[in-house]
Amino acid sequence: MAAVAPLRVLACGDVEGRLEALFGRVRAIQSKSGPFDMLLCVGNFFGSTSEAEWSEYCTGTKKAPIPTYVLGANNQETVSYFPDVSGCELAENITYLGRRGLYSGASGLQIAYLSGTESQYEPAPAYSFSEKDVAELKAFLLSTPNFKGVDILLTSPWPRYVGTFANSAGEIDTKKCGSKLISDLAASLKPRYHFAALEKAYYERLPYRNHTVLQETPKHVSRFIALADVGNTSKKKYLYAFSIVPMSLMDPAELVKQPQDTTENPYRKSQKEAQKSKAFLCAEEEAASQFFFNLSKRQGKKRPSDGKERGNSQPKQAKKPPQPSGPCWFCLASPEVEKHLVVSIGTHCYLALAKGGLLPDHVLILPIGHYQSVVDLPSEVVEEVTKYKSALKEFFRSKGKRYVLFERNYKSQHLQLQVIPVPLDRCTAEDIKESFIAQAQKQNIELLEIPEHSDITQVARSGTPYFYVELDTGEKLFHRIRGPFPLHFGRAVLASEAVLAIPHRADWRRCAAERAVEAAHARFFRRDFQPFDFSLRD
Repeated sequence: MAAVAPLRVLACGDVEGRLEALFGRVRAIQSKSGPFDMLLCVGNFFGSTSEAEWSEYCTGTKKAPIPTYVLGANNQETVSYFPDVSGCELAENITYLGRRGLYSGASGLQIAYLSGTESQYEPAPAYSFSEKDVAELKAFLLSTPNFKGVDILLTSPWPRYVGTFANSAGEIDTKKCGSKLISDLAASLKPRYHFAALEKAYYERLPYRNHTVLQETPKHVSRFIALADVGNTSKKKYLYAFSIVPMSLMDPAELVKQPQDTTENPYRKSQKEAQKSKAFLCAEEEAASQFFFNLSKRQGKKRPSDGKERGNSQPKQAKKPPQPSGPCWFCLASPEVEKHLVVSIGTHCYLALAKGGLLPDHVLILPIGHYQSVVDLPSEVVEEVTKYKSALKEFFRSKGKRYVLFERNYKSQHLQLQVIPVPLDRCTAEDIKESFIAQAQKQNIELLEIPEHSDITQVARSGTPYFYVELDTGEKLFHRIRGPFPLHFGRAVLASEAVLAIPHRADWRRCAAERAVEAAHARFFRRDFQPFDFSLRD
């Protein structure tokens, strides 16, 4: 496909009538960086003192330096500036897009827009949008043949939950700020760029993906950018410059490239919760499994507010972990557990030294109850697993080591998270990752890197055999096991010359030690780990 010259676009936050400040800045940017094709304005374009400045543009005395496209009113005071809800030219080079719709430029660029703030009522006021507005806009766009998404989405409010899985939004609480309807709209329209304002803050979120890793065909990423108000005294960014080739003209492989810092979709969980809530209100018992990756799965099924199951008058009871089909070496209450290896006991998990460990401080994180894999863990157990990971990372770093964690959910019945320390001066995290990938390639094992901000429950369902690696840098590798798999693969990679250089210890059965030696190692580990052991303080 022949290269297409990108469009050069400026996006702006709340103008609030400060037209001279805005257009003066645009002229300065163009003078320095060359011409831009358009200016897109979100938030409040007009303010309480707009009349004097605006009249000069209305009469043609002054003119916007480039084609400018604006959203409609966000309050009753400025409704009168927008005479036609379907959109119109307000002044030369300044166009009101309309209440909601799609702007398609001659270049092929597609800009979806929604004016106003969220309303709980129907019909919505002239300065607001309702659930019906969003539903109609979605229906219009999603009915387009081969719809893949839009290039740009313009809204004034932020989408609720946009900060989930992402970098901090500073003083803005993204769990409370913004509109849930816009979250739903963004999730459906998959904009490559989404601009919003109103919060007088600048926030450029890490890009997020629009597909489920390893389960759906890769799609383009989305970027959310919130912009501050023009001329703010805090010098927060209110103008954002970028170049974009319309999606329809891009090479498909180039379009779906995933930047290294791409995160999970922040809206997927809220979408599923909304679906579940809607189904419940309609008294439809739709199984949550229709959503292959249900991020709220760990929280259990949603119950009626009276504490009873539908069609059952018995009070709900706490769900117990599944019971082993036979003796289990790792259920803490089991007589088979070698308790002399236990070094820390939390509320839901415990730590134990590995029997026949690669090293004396090779440790396991294990759930106290019987769970087969991380995917099966309820939220309270996951939370404590995370606390143990953090404690071990700090502990090993204090000893000049980094840890490598792996899980083999294959021919095992109780979850074992193997945590092996590697001296910092022995090799880097990148060296370790490359060793896993190289060994996997030699054995025709498809070991894929999954995004740092993703959750394993989003790439594997309960009962799926898999092998998983996690470095203390946050990097993760995953293999879905579909056939025979070498049981000692994880140990073999770490024991190899490239990492720990102890290949003779790859098989744990060859590393057996006397019980007294094991007990001594556990005693030393317990003593050294004590300052980092949260279970002794909680």
